[in-house]
Amino acid sequence: MNVRRTRAVALKEMRHVIRDPRSLGMALAVPLLFLLLFGFALSLDVDHIPMLVYDADHSAESRALIQRFQASRFFTVVGFVDSYGEIEKAINSSRVLIAVAVQRDFSRHVAAGQEADVQILVDGSDSNTASIAKGYAEAVVAQHALEVRSGAQNFKGGQQGPPAVDSALRVWYNPELESKNYVVPGLIAVILMIIAALLTSLTIAREWEMGTMEQLLSTPLRPSEMVFGKMLAYFAVGLADMLIVIALGMGVFQVPLRGSVPLLLGTGCIFLFGSLFWGILLSALTRSQLMAYQMGILTSFLPAFMLSGFIYSIENMPRVIQVISVIVPARYFVTILKGIYLKGVGVSVLWPQILFLIAYTTLVFFLATRKLKQKMA
Repeated sequence: MNVRRTRAVALKEMRHVIRDPRSLGMALAVPLLFLLLFGFALSLDVDHIPMLVYDADHSAESRALIQRFQASRFFTVVGFVDSYGEIEKAINSSRVLIAVAVQRDFSRHVAAGQEADVQILVDGSDSNTASIAKGYAEAVVAQHALEVRSGAQNFKGGQQGPPAVDSALRVWYNPELESKNYVVPGLIAVILMIIAALLTSLTIAREWEMGTMEQLLSTPLRPSEMVFGKMLAYFAVGLADMLIVIALGMGVFQVPLRGSVPLLLGTGCIFLFGSLFWGILLSALTRSQLMAYQMGILTSFLPAFMLSGFIYSIENMPRVIQVISVIVPARYFVTILKGIYLKGVGVSVLWPQILFLIAYTTLVFFLATRKLKQKMA
C-alpha cells in the first residue's frame, strides 16, 4: 500500500466533505439529536406508577397497608374509590396502571391470624411494565405481611424481637437503577454504527454515478489504497461524532465513566473502522447511491438497535435470533461500553469482544478491497 496515493485519496474525499457543509453539518448534528432524543425520551425506569385504592374495610390495618404503598417511590396514589366500576373506568381511560382493593373483612382476618386477601388489579396492555408493577406491588404486600406476622408473634410471646430473616439488598454498578446509565453508553454504539455506515455507503456509488470512477481506474491507484483513503476522510468526521456523544453523555446526562478513557477511545476507533469499511463495502456492491443508502439503513440501524442488547435482552430472544445476533458487531461494542462505563473493567475482561471487533474490521476491509478489485477489473 502506497502512503502517498492513500493520502491523496483521503485529501480528495476530505475536500468533498468540506465542499458540502450541509452534509457535514448533518453528520455532526444527527448524533447530537439522537443522543438528546433517546437520552431524555427513552426511559426504562418504572416508578411513580399511578395507582387507585379501593379500601372496603376502612380500618387501621387497611390504612397501614395503604400508607406503605404511599411511602414507596414506585407508586403514586392518585385517588381513592368506592367501587370496582370506578377502577375499571380509570384503567380503561389509562389514568392509572394499577389498583389495590382491600377486602371488607381484612382487619378481622388479620386480628384472628388468618389469611387476609388483598386484590391487585393491573392494566396488562403493556405487559413489560405491568409485570414490573405487579412485582413491586407484591413485594410491598409481602413485606407488610411479614411485619404483621412478626408483630403478632412477638405480641403473643410478650417481647419484641428481630425478624427471623433480614435481607440486605445491594445493587452493583448502577445503584440508583437509573436507565440513562444503561441507555446512553449503548447509544454510542448505535449512533456510530448508523452514522459511519451512512457516511461511507455513498462514496464508491457516487464515483460511478458522477463518472469519475473511470478517471480513478486510469491511475495506478490500488483498491486497498482507495478503500483505506476514503475511510480516513470520514474517520475524522466519525471520531468527532464519537467525542461529541461521549462528552454529552458525561456532561449532560451525568453518566459515570469508571473505566479507562484510552481503552474507550481505542475500542471506539476499532468499531468505527469496521463500520466505515462496512459502508464502503455496501457502496462497492452497488453503483446506485439510493440502493447503497437503503442497504446502509437496513444493515446498520436495525441490527444495532434491535440485536445488540442496547435495549432488548438478547437472552430473552428466540434461539434463532440469538444466533443471528452473534454476527452483529454492535453487540460486542455495547458490551465493551457498558463494561468500561459502569463496571470499570479492562482488557483482561473485555478481550474476547475486542478481538471480535478487530477480526470483523479486518474481514470487512478485505471484502471491500476484493469487491472493489472485481469492479475495477
